[in-house]
Amino acid sequence: MKNLIRTFALVTALLLPVAAAHATVLTETGLAESKVAASETYRLNVPTEKAVATTQVRLVIPAGVAVTRFQVMPGFTRTVETNADGLVTEVTWRGRIAPMEYARFFFQARNPEQAGTLSWKVYQTYADGSVVAWDDTDPDNTPASKTTVK
Repeated sequence: MKNLIRTFALVTALLLPVAAAHATVLTETGLAESKVAASETYRLNVPTEKAVATTQVRLVIPAGVAVTRFQVMPGFTRTVETNADGLVTEVTWRGRIAPMEYARFFFQARNPEQAGTLSWKVYQTYADGSVVAWDDTDPDNTPASKTTVK
């Protein structure tokens, strides 16, 4: 029985980095929760999980979130799309994240006035033209990052 428990613990430990290795949005301090109507600094963490570089990262901003500014990311160009009210709805960074590397993109935003769950959709494009959609189209393999607003 002890050997079975040890084996299970070892397999779980080995698989944990794989399960956690995807594009995620967390607060600057690494939390997946924030407060209603709070001004928050968020970080989008994007690891390259293939043998080719990541060349583009597109983030869809959840409804009710008001992005106010971005941290400069050397080596990347940034474009934003806005709606009729001037609110940022999408941001795209173009640059290069080599295999076995990751990048963090920081931005400031004001949270929605109501409690709920924010679903951050991220589309990661690789140098070979493939796109990984971290948007819950396949929640078991490519989950969207979530933030609980209370």
